[in-house]
This record gives sequence, C-alpha cells and structure tokens, in this order.
Amino acid sequence: MKKLFSVLKYTKDYKKYTTLNILFNIFFSVFSVFSISLTIPFLELIFTSKTTDYQAIVDKGAPLFDMNMKGLTDWAYYHMSFIIIEQGKAQALMLICLVVFIATLLKNASRYFAMYFLAPIRNGVVMDLRNKMMKKSLELPLSYFSDERKGDMMSRMTTDVIEIEWSIMQTLELIFREPLLIIISLATLIFISPFLTLYVFLLLPVAGLVVALVSKSLKSRSAKGKEVFGQLFNIMEETLGALKVIKAFTGERFVQDKFEKVNKDYNKISVGLYRRADLTSPISETVVLGVLLLILYTGGVMVFDGTGGLSGAAFLGYFAVASQIVPPIKQITQAYNNIQKGLASEERIDKILQAENPIVNKANPTKIDHFSNGIEFNNVSFSYKKGDDGYVLKNINLTIPKGKTIALVGQSGSGKTTLADMIPRFYDTDLGEIKIDGISLKDLEIESLRKQIGVVTQESILFNDTIENNIAFGLDSIDKNKIIEAAKVANAHEFILQQPDGYQTNIGDRGGKLSGGQRQRISIARAILKNPPILILDEATSALDTESERLVQDALNNLMKNRTSIVIAHRLSTIVNADEIVVINKGELAEKGSHKELLEKDGIYKKLFDMQNFK
Repeated sequence: MKKLFSVLKYTKDYKKYTTLNILFNIFFSVFSVFSISLTIPFLELIFTSKTTDYQAIVDKGAPLFDMNMKGLTDWAYYHMSFIIIEQGKAQALMLICLVVFIATLLKNASRYFAMYFLAPIRNGVVMDLRNKMMKKSLELPLSYFSDERKGDMMSRMTTDVIEIEWSIMQTLELIFREPLLIIISLATLIFISPFLTLYVFLLLPVAGLVVALVSKSLKSRSAKGKEVFGQLFNIMEETLGALKVIKAFTGERFVQDKFEKVNKDYNKISVGLYRRADLTSPISETVVLGVLLLILYTGGVMVFDGTGGLSGAAFLGYFAVASQIVPPIKQITQAYNNIQKGLASEERIDKILQAENPIVNKANPTKIDHFSNGIEFNNVSFSYKKGDDGYVLKNINLTIPKGKTIALVGQSGSGKTTLADMIPRFYDTDLGEIKIDGISLKDLEIESLRKQIGVVTQESILFNDTIENNIAFGLDSIDKNKIIEAAKVANAHEFILQQPDGYQTNIGDRGGKLSGGQRQRISIARAILKNPPILILDEATSALDTESERLVQDALNNLMKNRTSIVIAHRLSTIVNADEIVVINKGELAEKGSHKELLEKDGIYKKLFDMQNFK
C-alpha cells in the first residue's frame, strides 16, 4: 500500500493546493449524497395525498430534532406538512426543488474547485520532474550515457512523466474523493436502513478482489511497454541524425524493417495492456449491478410486507443513494490501473534521478582561478567499467608544463581521448592521481577547473541557435565586439558576414546549415572567446578538406598562442612542431620526445610517420 501511493512524494512542494483539493473533494462528496437524500421528502410529498394526513402530523406538534433516521424524518415531515397546509403542495414542491438545486450547484462547484486546485499540482509536478531529470542528466558523468540509449532517456522525460501526472491525479481521487463518497453514501444507507445495508457490504470485497486479480500484471506489462517505446524513440532519433548515411547506403528498407518490428512489438504489448485495463470496469460494474438488484428485490419485499420500518419513499431514496456507489467504484478501478502504470514510470524515472554520480565536488573544494605551473599524471590507470579485464589507461606518468604544446598520438582506441578527457574530470582515475599546479583534481571545484579549460573536438558540437549565441555559449553578458574579435582570430568573420543575417543567422540543427570547416571555425571562436589557459584539441582538423584544414589550422595556431595545449592528432604533419609528442599504445605511454627525437628512436612513432608518407 505504501508503494501504491509513493507517487504522492512529488506533491510535497504543493501542500497548499493538495489541502484545498482534498477539502473541496470532501464538500463534493457531502453535497452529492445530500442532494439525493433530499428526494425522500419529495417522494413522501407525492405519496401522502390526503390533507388530513398532513394535519394529523402538524397536530402532534413539532418533534425534537434528533440525529437519527426517525428523528430527521419526523422533523422534515412536520415542517413539510406545515408548509403544505399553509401555502399548498406547489409551494412545498418549489422549496424542495430549490434546496435540491442549491445542493447540486454546491456539489458541482466543489467538483470544479477540486480540479481547479489539482491543475497546478499536475502541471507543477511535471515541470519539476523534467527540470530534475534535465539537471541530473547534465550532472551525470559521460560514462553513464555510454550504457543508456538517448531515445530511452527522452522517453522517460516525456511519456513517463505524463504517466506520473495521471497517477497523481488518480491517486488523489483514489485516496480522498471516491472512498469518501462511498463512505458517506454507506453512512447514509446505514442511517436509512441498517438491515438493508448489510447487502451493500457484499459489493466492496467482491469488487476489490476483481480489481486486484485483473490489475495484478498491469505494472510489469506497462514497464515492458515503456522499455520498447524507448527503443522506438531511439530508432527515430538515430534515423533523423543519420539520414545522409542511410540514403547513401540505400539502407531505407533495413531501417524501416527494424522500426516496424519494434513498433509491432510495442503495439502487441499496448493492445494487451489496454484490454486488461479495460476489463476491470465492466466486471466491477456488473458485480455492483448484481448487488443493487439484490437490494432492489429485498427492499421491495420489505416495503410490501411493511417490515423494517421502511416506507416506499425512503426505499426509493435509499436505492438512489446506493446507485451513487457505482461511479466511484468504477473510478477506483480505473485509478488503480493508472497508478500501476504510473508506478512503472516512477521506477524508470527514479533510475535516472537516483543514479550515482561519482564525479562530484568534495566538501569545501579549492577554487582555481588561474593556471601557473603545469599538469601532472602520476601512475594513472582507468577503466570505463569497474571489473573490466583490462584498463583503458595503464600507469600513465606524464608532465605537461605551462605554455607547452603536447601532442598525443597513437592508433585508434589506444586511449588518447580518454587521457585528455580526464583533465577536465569527465572521468576520474581508478588508480593514481592527476594534479594541476600541485593540487589533485579531486580537491578542486569542478566548475572552476573547467573554466580553465577549452575544448575543440573533431565533431563540431553546435546548437540550433544563432552564430553569435553559439560563439558566446556558456558565457554571460559578452560584448559583441569581443565575439567579432574571436571570430576574426578563428578566421570565421568573413564567412559569417556572408550569411543571410550575419551573426544573427540561425545555423540549424547541429549547425547543419554550415560546412564542416565553417562549423569547426565557429567552435574555435567559442574557445577563443572563453580564453582558457589550457586547451584540448581532439583531432580538430582530421575531418576537413585541404582548404578548410588550412584555415582551421591557422585558427588553431592563433588559439594556441601563449596557452598550454594538449593536441590529439592522427595527421602527424599537424603536430611536428609540438614541444613534446607522446605516443600512447594500448593504453600505455610507449614513447615521448620531440618529432626529431622520436624519428631517431625508430620506434612506434616513426612507423606511424612512415605510414603516412611524410618524408
């Protein structure tokens, strides 16, 4: 039961609205039963046709107001008879209709205000969850996303959050409105006829058993459906991002078949889920109807025989109140189904929100606002997954002095990029230690550390925004003249001015409106504007044509002036002038030295150099 209502933990910031929602649901339940109960004196008015009967009731005098069925009935009949004698039946009927109308109006007003105060809870929780999931996604280390599909992550932030929204609405109704309506209705039924109400209690355990049996597997089926839907999302995301490759390799049929297969699996799961969920309502309604018919028969016999002190009018009012129990029971069964699906979504969302983030600031970290001496790798080893057979990096010892350009070379997969990614703490060491200016990276505040580092990657990571905003990304209140100056240093200013709206031109998804060289120069301009003392260049020119490479290389040379640079390169011609070249082979530091020294060693570097035909 505790787990059933666990989704309510998301409403803790909306206690005021939750309280008001509960309050108006209570009003709704009271006025719902009250408006029906008022039909009893109306029916008595119709059944009692002789004026002498009304006079006899009045002659007995006003009865004492007593909170039981007989006392309330006598009190109502006395005043009703008095009004009939004094003003006539039409006037009495008008009064009853007016009271019933007011009660119904209050009931519907209460229902509206209950939903009115539920609206900010539903939407506020959705907003909060998406904010938390986005914040958590930005905080989690890069290693987390190597095991997660982007499509599944997006599915959790969209469809699963919507399921939570519905679960909250249904849970609030399941806990407060519907049970309260049933309880008040049952209390009224007991008040009218305790004996007849015994039959009503047959309804609750039978209907509850039916709901439990039918809904038992909804949670597991729903979780499976969401997992498959995440696969669908992932295929769509990958397809839209790789349309050029798909078309170039005529892979349309392959992608379509893959999508249709997953889509068919999702359809099959969804059909079964809906069928099972839709089965609970008709079954529970059938059970309730059977009990109501039993009440109708038993109550009718009591009226015919004159047993149990039940008049015809009281019985009809009793039956009308008993009928009110049917809708809330149907609502409870539907709410229970939705809550089960919501629990599956909650588990998927919590998997992200509760994911462990090993790369966090220690208590009272040291802030770094400048870079003075150098970077040291001391016996550093690292593996992406703990328990791997081997380390990606093994016993790396390396010193990078301030102001020097260090090139990392080696075969693909040797660990070059991983080594560079450890400097801004995208990953943490498993063994050993990395220091900046003699301070361990783990002792430094992460934000201040990363402000000292600029990164230019092989794939230009740009956003669907203006050129100006892409260059100034992550910086606040930047003078436009500084943006233009950074673009000039990056050899980007001229082509930017040729764009339709200059610096205000939107470059499309991932910068798709620009060429590869143009995108890379925008990335370099972004790094120049940040003006970091430490620079990481990860194969920044390897994907460019000759002319673009020359322009980008010139921009990179401008960027690296007076900075400490770590350059990852496959094209060895771009790093022959580096202060030191470090050769990484199978995760180990194999060689290091200048270009000339490494050629003279006639080792791995010379072999790589010769393979690229640089004489």
